[in-house]
Amino acid sequence: MDKNKGFSMSFLNHHDHPRRLDILDQQALSAWLDSASDHIKTWINDHGFSAKAKTHVVWPLDDGRIGGAVMGKDEDDYVNGAMASRLPQGAYEMSGETPEQFALGFALDQYQYQRFKTKKTASAMVELVIRDQAQFQRLNAIVAGVNLARDLINTPANYLTPQGLEDEARALAERHKAAIEVTKGDDLAKRYPAIHTVGRAAEVPPRLIDLMWGDQGPLITLIGKGITFDSGGLDLKPSSGMEIMKKDMGGAANVLGLAETIMSLGLNLRLRVLVPAAENAVSALSMRPLDVIDTAAGIPVEVGNTDAEGRLVLADALHLATADDPLLMIDFATLTGAARVAVGAELPALFSNNDAMRRDLTEAGDQVGDPLWPMPLHAPYDRYLDGGYAAMSSTGASRYGGAITAALFLQRFLQKPVPWAHIDLMAWNLSARPGHPRGGEAMGLRAALQLIESRIQN
Repeated sequence: MDKNKGFSMSFLNHHDHPRRLDILDQQALSAWLDSASDHIKTWINDHGFSAKAKTHVVWPLDDGRIGGAVMGKDEDDYVNGAMASRLPQGAYEMSGETPEQFALGFALDQYQYQRFKTKKTASAMVELVIRDQAQFQRLNAIVAGVNLARDLINTPANYLTPQGLEDEARALAERHKAAIEVTKGDDLAKRYPAIHTVGRAAEVPPRLIDLMWGDQGPLITLIGKGITFDSGGLDLKPSSGMEIMKKDMGGAANVLGLAETIMSLGLNLRLRVLVPAAENAVSALSMRPLDVIDTAAGIPVEVGNTDAEGRLVLADALHLATADDPLLMIDFATLTGAARVAVGAELPALFSNNDAMRRDLTEAGDQVGDPLWPMPLHAPYDRYLDGGYAAMSSTGASRYGGAITAALFLQRFLQKPVPWAHIDLMAWNLSARPGHPRGGEAMGLRAALQLIESRIQN
């Protein structure tokens, strides 16, 4: 894939004459002006700058060149960084410590996906000086992971097929000297029949991608739904619902992006990444409503709706993952419209079978500005899954609480109750906001990284 390389230009480890950058509230602005030279004080006062959030003013040196910028302080460091990325072209250095979330907002706001544009927009070349080498490397690792996820989601489905997703996973494994095994064809049909059934109608066949990295430390398992395009199958989506369904592999993009960051940081853990990759297409081989299909767990499932295919491929992957004993396991999936109705497009829904994990992951998201909203695995709704005509239903007998019944369906395929979180996400920004350009988005990635780092340090 022709990766976006703009993020690598967001940070500089050295610069001889960077512009000064100050982030101030109204009280701090008054003290700052008291210590400023007369011409800078006059300049800022004449521009009517009052340190209101999301505003800035640049000030000149004696020779007329830009000497620095002053920005109004928002409560959110990430937003402050995103707004700073829109300053005039040049290199800037904060006067004082650079918060991680500020730097991430600065870099991630500048992301652009231009792979197929014939006239590419030139980079604004707004750069932030990070002199601490460890912080510089950490920031680049996180930005690389987030932007990898964005790139994958934004890539059209005729390019990012199940084979294309495998190619990306293999490239990731090669970069970090990880092992990778891909199961497809007759072997997939035998070992992981639900993945095979979902993807068998497509021109490019389905597969299960299994990446392993690290030889010491606790085992962390990540699972990502990799439906590279979702037509809805025979329960065909309307054109309006199908338009951005290239994003239906957003869960896979998130776990591959998170793996990029984890391996780049060299965290002391053993990492396993499972991606069931398939396209939910329409052909003579499509599964039908009320078909009863096999699963890796040996549990027969009645297909309640062919457009609820994500939970079927995840069922096989979750069953495989829980043959091991991971310290924690997280799956990411663009699973249900019900979750979007419940919490909107910008806030992923979080389910977990472990109270401490649900609490800690929610807190981790709040700490890094990557929020998740905890939802209940409401056990009484489990009865709806047994309402199928011939077997356990994939969708349940009630159309209410669909995000919950989907999570309960997944839980049934755990071989044992390892600490597990399920993140039901949109993976797409419907419109741009500071630090979040329109299009494919990593959601929950930085929250999961925060949780993983805290767990392996304890």
